[in-house]
Amino acid sequence: MSLFIYLGMIGTWQIVLIILVLLLLFGGKKIPDLMKGLGQGIKEFKNSMKGDEAK
Repeated sequence: MSLFIYLGMIGTWQIVLIILVLLLLFGGKKIPDLMKGLGQGIKEFKNSMKGDEAK
């Protein structure tokens, strides 16, 4: 909790800066592929959690 207080709330300019850094690091063509992979990973994780509850 103290780290959250130290850093404060993330504002608009911080989000813009993060997006710009991501664009510079990965390029505009690579980001949709990264987000697609992230989405598939989350979907697989949710499916595996549902499968464990059914057993």
